[in-house]
Amino acid sequence: MEPLLQVKDLTVAFIEDKRQTVVVDAANFTVNAGEILCIVGESGCGKSVTALSILGLLSPNARILNGQVIFEGRDLLSMTEKELDRIRGNEIAMIFQDVMNSLNPVFTIGNQLTEAIRIHMGYDKKSAKDYAVEILKKVGLPDAEAVMKKYPHMLSGGMQQRVMIAMALACKPKLIIADEPTTALDVTIQLQIMKLLADLQKEFKMSMILITHDIGLVAELADRVIIMYAGHFMEEASVYQIFEKPAHPYTRALLKSVPTIYGDLEKRLPSIPGTVPDRYQDIECCRFYDRCPYKIPSCKEAQPYFKIGQNHYARCHRAGKGELPYE
Repeated sequence: MEPLLQVKDLTVAFIEDKRQTVVVDAANFTVNAGEILCIVGESGCGKSVTALSILGLLSPNARILNGQVIFEGRDLLSMTEKELDRIRGNEIAMIFQDVMNSLNPVFTIGNQLTEAIRIHMGYDKKSAKDYAVEILKKVGLPDAEAVMKKYPHMLSGGMQQRVMIAMALACKPKLIIADEPTTALDVTIQLQIMKLLADLQKEFKMSMILITHDIGLVAELADRVIIMYAGHFMEEASVYQIFEKPAHPYTRALLKSVPTIYGDLEKRLPSIPGTVPDRYQDIECCRFYDRCPYKIPSCKEAQPYFKIGQNHYARCHRAGKGELPYE
């Protein structure tokens, strides 16, 4: 069966002062029907840019230098804005990272929610309103009719996030892209929102791309995981393989930095030294080289993407040769 979404050799750059900076470098991945794919990595690694590229939502100074985004046999990158508008919100929906700035402050929730329903589903005004109320109840907003009349600033962060999820689900899309959907929320609300999103994903049988820093969420929700660093995919595997047998040193470092309820409670959590490099397009060796505890002289060469097991890939020649010890 063909994947729902195929991203092939996607390369994205930003142009600033006539200077071109590549931020996503030859990304390749697929999303299958009904699957949750998590993309994990530190800030500044290109995760959000990858997601925004799929729907053509990049800023004006961004350029897609190469690649294809095939959705059900159609290349989204070759479509006009008008053609993409038929897909955005209808077949592919996005939940944005900063919900506080994603809702229009001058329109009521009802106006914003019913607009997409009327455009994509062809409902009349009354039917769209009734359906919008039903969707708001579905995402856990009990007084949905009152919410319809309110402006975004009149709602709490958690309520705004539920409205965003309702807007994303309204047209029953085949794919949802959730970019750090709980960033601005406190921990207890984060848990509620992600449980809600996971339940709705199963109910509507949607596929999902979830971009997150939260390793706990990955363990709980993901079917497959991509680890991204400095514009490159460093590792790709099933969620079980990522946690049971991580191959790339960066994946291992991320997992070690997560607190657990087991072991020595007084033990200091290790952190990854250094930061994500700037202008990583100019780095010819492994992009994690300066921060890697396993580096050897041969790591200064460019790293191909090795297949190290069934559906398990890593951009590390030492992992590819089985040279890295498991700790």
